[in-house]
Amino acid sequence: MTQGNGALKLGLLVSKTPQAELAEAELRAAHPFAEWPETDRLIALGGDGFMLSVLHRILDSVSPKPVFGMNRGTVGFLMNDYGVENLVARVAAAKSFFLSPLVMEATTADGRRVVSPAINEVSLLRETRQAAKIEIMIDGKVRLDELACDGVMVASPAGSTAYNLSAGGPILPLDCDLLALTALSPFRPRRWRGALVSNKSVVEFRILESERRPVSAVADQVEVRDVRHVKVSYDLSRRLELLFDPDYALDDRIVMEQFLS
Repeated sequence: MTQGNGALKLGLLVSKTPQAELAEAELRAAHPFAEWPETDRLIALGGDGFMLSVLHRILDSVSPKPVFGMNRGTVGFLMNDYGVENLVARVAAAKSFFLSPLVMEATTADGRRVVSPAINEVSLLRETRQAAKIEIMIDGKVRLDELACDGVMVASPAGSTAYNLSAGGPILPLDCDLLALTALSPFRPRRWRGALVSNKSVVEFRILESERRPVSAVADQVEVRDVRHVKVSYDLSRRLELLFDPDYALDDRIVMEQFLS
């Protein structure tokens, strides 16, 4: 289906919420849309959680499509303002931001190996009332013999303003070459809150006393129970493209998050 502005074809993905579905009806009445994957750009209607699911959906595509999100959710940190008018022109004029995924490799108690990407973070969480005990290695070298905690996570720059920030982790500039390693309610060492590591590093976690203190690993929305070992790396060879209106300064919004009360 050919639209205005040359041969630019837009596809539409919609969150299953009343607000997003109402916006879908308005957009379809005003614009033609092509079927994915026959599109040049994708429009995502929803909130940040829906955007996360869209990015996972397209991550394994042969040629991932750029995504222009419009906020029909709550926060909409990764979304543009919603609007019906001049949509094709807006998308054509949008600026690009590229992000790469983390990759979790988790080995379970029964020897099963699960590999899953994560856009925001990979987190390890205790499964019972007892604190987890976790050994942390960076690039094959043990950096922390034993962390007693509720959990620990590795967050990407794009995910540093999500769960990582809520847990007291640092906000990372989008163009930095770092990952945030953040503890969740650390008990011992009591003052250890985390670290910054190179995005080329491989972070490994070994679960100690795993039968008595079971731990789950979560890559965004994929949970793996009863893990024994988890390896996290940053896959710089894969890139996803988000589109933003020229006056939407995502990098500035991330900086401003550090000054909000």
